Amino acid sequence: MAKVSAPAEQAPSARRVADAESILKRLDWHVVRRLDGLLQGDYRSLFFGQGLDLAEVREYQPEDDVRYMDWNVTARMGEPYVRQYMEDREITGWLLLDLSGSVDFGTTELRKRDVVLDFAGVIARLLTRHGNRVGAILFSATVDEVVPARGGQLQALRVVHQVARPDRRWTPGATNLEQVLDHAAKTVRRRSLLFIVSDFISAAGWEQPLARLARRHEVVAVWVRDPREEEIPDIGPVVLQDAETGEQLYVETQDRRFRDRFRSLVEERRRQTERVFARNGVDVLHLTTAGDMARELGRFAMLRRQTRQRQAATFARAGAAHA
Repeated sequence: MAKVSAPAEQAPSARRVADAESILKRLDWHVVRRLDGLLQGDYRSLFFGQGLDLAEVREYQPEDDVRYMDWNVTARMGEPYVRQYMEDREITGWLLLDLSGSVDFGTTELRKRDVVLDFAGVIARLLTRHGNRVGAILFSATVDEVVPARGGQLQALRVVHQVARPDRRWTPGATNLEQVLDHAAKTVRRRSLLFIVSDFISAAGWEQPLARLARRHEVVAVWVRDPREEEIPDIGPVVLQDAETGEQLYVETQDRRFRDRFRSLVEERRRQTERVFARNGVDVLHLTTAGDMARELGRFAMLRRQTRQRQAATFARAGAAHA
């Protein structure tokens, strides 16, 4: 009987690269290409909102946007000058990625962890594709790993691999977002674009670190949720378990008063969290395990573009008043 030899198994590192490549290819096809169509290649509205930091004033060039004319300098110098903002320079993006126990939850085809992974892959691909750098801070109960910011396609693969690898060990316990944000402030020194990708299930006390980050960086909160976190169906008696602490609670879901109370508490938490973001000028992108990431990213970018257009119109009116 002839002996059939099995094909040589790939080395673990080669398999991991192949896995990361397949994830990025899937995201290119299902998300990035659709975003190209929705945004028509204009990704600045996705990466920048109201945080227009002045970098320098320089002489006007024919292709410059007249809305950015600096009328005071123009009058003083006798030549037209425009303001150049940080958005016109290289972007360094940082992904703060929540990989704690609570993101393993999901009642659709996806878990919240899958949404975190896909978002990280899409943003890493978009940033590096346009010649920018991206880094990542991976956290569970606290910060577990930092991927230094670099450019190029290999960096996108590196970020995806580090998020997706199944052998990673995470710090057990409840998420301490306050420590995570403090760590980010020490790690990211130069002004950057920060995406905080989380379900924001954390101990209290993280608003002040968020405020400090928002004063220095362009910060976007990417709030990842599952529909069943909003409302519990009537499925009889169940035991609920905290994915991070292991604490268990027996509940009677057929009790309408319990379901109403649960819904009320979820709504109050949502309002409180949104107020924290609003007070600190942080835009919020909502993603769910049942949603369409390309559509939500496109909608988010268009809303930010409208905000920028209103802001530019305000600059233009102010400039005309000083002319």
